[in-house]
Amino acid sequence: MPLAQRRSPVSLRGDLVEGALRGRADKFTALFELTRPVNVLIAGLSIALAGYLCGIGSAWQPLALACAAGALVTAAANSINDYFDLEIDRINKPDRPLPSARLSRREGLLLAGFCFAAALLLAFCIHATALAITFGSGLLLYWYSAHLKRTVLWGNLVVSLVTALAFIFGGIAVGQFQRALIPAAFSFLMHFGREIIKDMEDVDGDAAQQARTLPVVHGLFAARWLATLVLLALVPVTLVPWVLRIYGFWYLLVLLAGVHSVLVLVVWAIWRRPEHATYRWTSTLLKVDMLVGLLAIYAGRW
Repeated sequence: MPLAQRRSPVSLRGDLVEGALRGRADKFTALFELTRPVNVLIAGLSIALAGYLCGIGSAWQPLALACAAGALVTAAANSINDYFDLEIDRINKPDRPLPSARLSRREGLLLAGFCFAAALLLAFCIHATALAITFGSGLLLYWYSAHLKRTVLWGNLVVSLVTALAFIFGGIAVGQFQRALIPAAFSFLMHFGREIIKDMEDVDGDAAQQARTLPVVHGLFAARWLATLVLLALVPVTLVPWVLRIYGFWYLLVLLAGVHSVLVLVVWAIWRRPEHATYRWTSTLLKVDMLVGLLAIYAGRW
């Protein structure tokens, strides 16, 4: 080898170290992506908002633990969901960490187990009721990924129920949950409508793997109708707290501008352009709009 092309041992070691660090960074990024951080953030904020609405008082420490536990359960559920959906995601979402081979199934399973164990430990530090809710939610989400996701509506209902439980969980963490029932009901309906649209988005992969979801069994037309009814039902339901003067003017303003307008846009889009790309961006938009809904409830205290 010519002298100009020779690499010193120090240079070679530096390249190896740099490659190893880059590989670890890529692995960490893939693990982070597997948890679906936006979903994790929504879960944590939902619990925090519920605690705030119910009256934190001096219970900020159990509420912080509850937020972390809820976020970890969500991360575990998303990881285990991708573990079971690997073959479906090879068709529907090939860029996800598992189908793209950036992570192995074993690594995804280990991440799910670690997050769930950490969530149980945090819930144990709150009280027995929090531990029971965390454990029960984890079992439901595992059963959803392993079995219920491939059934007509049962999987959609379970996911919607567990996400609504996040608000109840926040209320329980601070010692009361009555004021969390309203946002829990909103969350249930919003997630139920979004879950149906997600099934519409994933219909090709689900059909290939013989998953019996609503659009696979009864067709996209029936699924669009049900998603429309659920999402539009949110419009009058979310107005009730303002009519009853539970939430104030700022709730109504944010609700009309940032939530109702999005619901109408999503319904219009899935009927105007009933195709895979539409189902994908409307599903993502509804996810983001959940944060706007949380903002509306927070603003409603004034």
